[in-house]
Amino acid sequence: MLGPKLSDEPYSREDKQLLGSVASQAALGLESITLAEQMAERMEADRRVQQEMEIARAVQNKLLPQQLPPLTTLDYAGACIQARAVGGDYYDFLDLGSGRVGFVLADIAGKGISGALLMANLQASLRSMYAVAHKDLSQLLRHVNHLFFKNTESNHYATMFFGLYDDNTRKLLYANCGHNPPLLIRAAGGLERLEATATVLGLFEQWDCKVVETQMHAGDILAIYTDGISEAARDGEEFGEERLVSILRASAGMPARGLMEAVLQSVQSFSPGEQADDLTLIVCICR
Repeated sequence: MLGPKLSDEPYSREDKQLLGSVASQAALGLESITLAEQMAERMEADRRVQQEMEIARAVQNKLLPQQLPPLTTLDYAGACIQARAVGGDYYDFLDLGSGRVGFVLADIAGKGISGALLMANLQASLRSMYAVAHKDLSQLLRHVNHLFFKNTESNHYATMFFGLYDDNTRKLLYANCGHNPPLLIRAAGGLERLEATATVLGLFEQWDCKVVETQMHAGDILAIYTDGISEAARDGEEFGEERLVSILRASAGMPARGLMEAVLQSVQSFSPGEQADDLTLIVCICR
């Protein structure tokens, strides 16, 4: 792009080499500036995404129970440790009045943002008419399944356990919708698994469930959990139900929150490093 020299002499070979070197350095400088601008744009985009994910995490945490309805004959606690900023596990404590509380734990098929949106959808469906649970739990769950089926894609579904505890009688009315069986450890030494009474929610339009009742006694421990706990792995070995039962038995006598934290800490110690799935757990101890 240069014109002739002021001296009108031709450019020498050395002149051309110098100009080529300067041009190369200028090109590198321009390329560095372009890369720096692209990096700055990417960093700003990442910052916005991270900020939005933090907002999503805060919103989802608000969807989880903030208070525990008071019960005289049951000590209970729940927690969810998400594998990502947001997740698809959901638990809830529903105050049904007259000493009745609904214990809900669900695992959505999906992780991240998609799982979180489906979780919010399921919670909205459940809370829209949970007050009728003590009258007809099957009707409530049929309604939830209908809404979940109608409002989600055909390959989306959820497993869910719904337990209705009566503080006056210590009876637990429950439906297990394709969820892994909660563990009921009897103070007398027995172990009961609250097996599935229906298939998963959201896959089938025509759906029904069976409701089962069990009597709880002082000292009994109920653990409701997602498969993120039992399937936490180390070197190809899973944490498993046997370890979970062992910790619950060994920690009997602790309050529900302490027992819950002991289980979660054991799972995280067993499977250190990046968490593969959400860890969600409800522990109830009958007084």
